[in-house]
Amino acid sequence: MNSTIYKDGFHWKNPFLDKVVKFDIQTQKEQTQALASSKDLQRVTCDVAINFEINEDSVTKLFKEVGTMSDIKFKIIDPLIQEVMKASTAKFTAEELITRRGEVSKDTITELQNGLIERGIKVTALNIINFQFSEDFNNAIEAKVKAEQDALTQKNKLEQVKYEAEQRVAQATAEAQAIKIQAQAVMNQ
Repeated sequence: MNSTIYKDGFHWKNPFLDKVVKFDIQTQKEQTQALASSKDLQRVTCDVAINFEINEDSVTKLFKEVGTMSDIKFKIIDPLIQEVMKASTAKFTAEELITRRGEVSKDTITELQNGLIERGIKVTALNIINFQFSEDFNNAIEAKVKAEQDALTQKNKLEQVKYEAEQRVAQATAEAQAIKIQAQAVMNQ
């Protein structure tokens, strides 16, 4: 079997001895779902999409060791995404996964690039499309947010009561001052 990589264009092949396998080295997308746990042990389902390119010099080796593009995605890329997402999400609490999403993405793409570059695969972009948490956790977050909103409402009401009380004190002080001035005026007559 001839292991020659041909560039675009026309090439001769022996129909009985040579086999042509097309390998796309343009930017490709792989999307997968990764199951992981956060630092605070919340179960997280992550939908992750990466863009990657196969290094032209690595095509023959990848084909011999792994197989076709679908084999590369199934045997190399998807398992590494699973592993890296588990490691990355474990560094953050569930709340931080949402509030510090940029850091999670940055950490994840760095680890993916390090894991795939040695195989001749270059990761050009990573998108964490979605984080999904358990229904119980979502309900707890919703209850927490509602409690915080209720507390803020009560605090605002307290501030309003304090302000109104200060206004009444100021008004009473002004009225007392006015009465005092009137009494002074009556006494001076």
